[in-house]
Amino acid sequence: MSVPDYQSLMFPVLTVSADREIRVGDAVDQLAEQLNLTPDERAQLLPSGRQTLFANRVHWAKTYLTKAGLLESTRRGHFKITDRGRQVLASHPTRIDNEFLNQFVEFRQFKEKSVNDATVGALPTEPALVTRTETPDEIMRVAHRQVETTLGQDLLDRIRAAPPAFFERLIVNLLLSMGYGGSAAEAGRALGRSGDDGVDGVIDQDPLGLDRVYIQAKRYAEGNNIGAGAIRDFFGSLDRHKATKGLFVTTSAFSSAAKETADFLSKRLVLIDGEHLAKLMIRYSVGCRIEEVLHIKKVDEDFFE
Repeated sequence: MSVPDYQSLMFPVLTVSADREIRVGDAVDQLAEQLNLTPDERAQLLPSGRQTLFANRVHWAKTYLTKAGLLESTRRGHFKITDRGRQVLASHPTRIDNEFLNQFVEFRQFKEKSVNDATVGALPTEPALVTRTETPDEIMRVAHRQVETTLGQDLLDRIRAAPPAFFERLIVNLLLSMGYGGSAAEAGRALGRSGDDGVDGVIDQDPLGLDRVYIQAKRYAEGNNIGAGAIRDFFGSLDRHKATKGLFVTTSAFSSAAKETADFLSKRLVLIDGEHLAKLMIRYSVGCRIEEVLHIKKVDEDFFE
């Protein structure tokens, strides 16, 4: 089975605290055993790498149960069931979710405040976060991916419409941002226009030039994919340029035959298609900049200890 969503975990989280005060970490472990999660499912991390997906969803289930008055935090990292929580368990519900919790006035007040805070100065075009199956931070990550996908497509459209000289400067700036090429002047001299709407040359991988990477970049329109023949020609150029590694960048894509050819050749060849190129530009802030930073904070347990 996959990791349950946080609403599906509400009933198990309430049940696991029915007999005693329990530590959050122990609840996570006990519920993972009860749900027969695989080691991979238990180890699956959030994009931040700081918490497992399952522990995060248990945390959110506990948060919403607490807002509804069914659980209460006791001491650092511990919680217990309340009298209201025991009454709910005694009624033998088949499922506890946000719709079920809506019967409690404290939860309705929390939900209304969440909606009001989220829509100040804007029209509420999205369902309230508390009605979704994803946790609030999962929703933010999905929205972030959507923003970056749109940004990546915009970057590729701009690159394809720009003059050839711009493409050369882009490759130089990206490689410098990734730690290749030394200085802008050195990288600029190492790369040159090939005359076919592309860039090729050699970039030093270390300050002394002991290890070199041969670069070839083709600014092609979407659908004009790179074939296996171009990869074989690229491989033949490595010895001529005294390079041991090759990097082939395109604003389009590589055919399946091109990818297979690169995998079977004797030297290390890295293929970067348009989608990957856009992701690298976003990661290294080439051609884009930070518009706004959102800080996600949590309670400092040490402060209250």
